[in-house]
Amino acid sequence: MQPDRVNGRPRGWMFALVGGLVAGTFDITYACVFWGLKAGVTPQRVMQSVAKGLLGPAAFQGGMATAALGLLLHYFIATSMSFTYYLVALRWPLLRERPLPCGAAYGLLLYGIMNYIVVPLSAARGGRSGGALWIALSIAVHMFLIGVPIAMFAGRAFSRPEQKLAAFR
Repeated sequence: MQPDRVNGRPRGWMFALVGGLVAGTFDITYACVFWGLKAGVTPQRVMQSVAKGLLGPAAFQGGMATAALGLLLHYFIATSMSFTYYLVALRWPLLRERPLPCGAAYGLLLYGIMNYIVVPLSAARGGRSGGALWIALSIAVHMFLIGVPIAMFAGRAFSRPEQKLAAFR
């Protein structure tokens, strides 16, 4: 099955983009709320911690500029995750037919990749630990607020207009 088309052109990329933006928003909101409540960390500092992956500790000296860079990097990563899922779903129908279990599994995979490969190899070299609660919540967030929305938006790219209408009945 091919993705829907707008004026003869595929529009799957639009669903992948929105999926990444939604997942990225859920993720950064979670991080800001968690660290704000646990340690009084400001959203600016949370976003600078993302920029730390590229800039190292100097990210915390850059004020709003490095916070903005961190937010841009965060959304770039989230949309890259979403586009990756969408592109694999073009070839693997199970990913679009079963968005809940596949999205949750994808989120778990993303958690592992980010925490055990990307962050350790970045200039951040790991971050502040929030303990067992942070880890458990982060796994759940990756599964259900990152992986599942990405999978659901990717699946929408492949559904027929009549299926979309039936979902609202």
